[in-house]
Amino acid sequence: MDFEAIFEAKLAPLHEDGNYRVFAEIERKAGSFPKATRFIDGGTQDVTVWCSNDYLGMGQHPKIMKAMHEAIDRTGTGAGGTRNISGTNHDHVLLEKELADWHGKDSALIFTSGYVSNWAALGTLGSAIDGCVIFSDSLNHASMIEGIRHSRAGKEIWKHNDPEDLDRLLSKYGPEVPKLVAFESVYSMDGDIAPIAEICDVADKHGAMTYLDEVHAVGLYGPRGAGIAEREGIMHRIDVIEGTLGKAVGVMGGYITGSDKLCDFIRSFASGFIFTTAIPPALAAGAAASIRHLKTSEIERMRQKERVAKFRSMLDAKGIPHMDNPSHIVPVMVGDAAKCKYLSDLLMDQYGIYVQPINYPTVPKGTERLRFTPTPMHSDDDMGHLVNALSDLWSQCALSRAVA
Repeated sequence: MDFEAIFEAKLAPLHEDGNYRVFAEIERKAGSFPKATRFIDGGTQDVTVWCSNDYLGMGQHPKIMKAMHEAIDRTGTGAGGTRNISGTNHDHVLLEKELADWHGKDSALIFTSGYVSNWAALGTLGSAIDGCVIFSDSLNHASMIEGIRHSRAGKEIWKHNDPEDLDRLLSKYGPEVPKLVAFESVYSMDGDIAPIAEICDVADKHGAMTYLDEVHAVGLYGPRGAGIAEREGIMHRIDVIEGTLGKAVGVMGGYITGSDKLCDFIRSFASGFIFTTAIPPALAAGAAASIRHLKTSEIERMRQKERVAKFRSMLDAKGIPHMDNPSHIVPVMVGDAAKCKYLSDLLMDQYGIYVQPINYPTVPKGTERLRFTPTPMHSDDDMGHLVNALSDLWSQCALSRAVA
């Protein structure tokens, strides 16, 4: 069997359709976010990063860096094992207490990534609750889809952000059937926000458990940065709030929060928690420092909100089409995979602007885009350089402009 030929045959269509992923090799500059150094062809190039999920620049905040340095000096590097076998360090326990407090829950459980926390939690809930049926929003993240698939539970896919369709599907099952409604708050590609209260109303009507992914919202919304559910004053209506430590918190890892019994249930039955090495104590210490800061500081959130609004207005002035939404994510619509990749390459090579093209299968064909995430650290000059570059390339590529 010629396995190399199989690999080549599978990869070829990605190249032909413009969907082949190319990873930019960069080195972030501590204290200079969003500036970075790109490594290419034996040389380097200074670039400005416009697609980072480090939404608030907390990954280079002095408090977080200090906490991580101190933790390494105090504990060393790795955790030393799984959480069950010598790997539960004091910093893990402190972080879980911060997370539970952040979301107004009894307990929290940390994982190695947000992907793993979704996969493990949904997979465990779906498989270990006999007869459970999971109701999944049609645009849920791949990690949620994989967790549901792994659970082998019954599933129903409801129309995106449509409580009426959710109600219709839930009505197919009697009160004796355990039901779990899984959805996100901020959807990362379109930047739209779920009607959480209305979804909770429907779930309550049918006695369903609610599972909310807040990975693109934690740190950014709410008086203490706990997410959209906090902003709306409805965290108490959500049974499981899942989040990440690798985006606005600025470190790495994932987590769930919920009741004591729910978290103990996941802790006791989730293979993705039980059989993997715990995150290093330094990561936990850095995440805890970041969350403590974000609970009390509004500066980063206010500055980011202002930067996003200004960026949108500058795009409008140049007629650059972008998807309107109420979040911090600004998708500039291209609608063609090859052109999207071409624009991304030109922005990087000619203008020192790094933005990743978003193509199929991440988004549907025909909706290819450049996904921009303005941060508090992007200056007026950064934005002016980017918008002028986009305007030049829009003309070069004969792309349609938005009508004011």
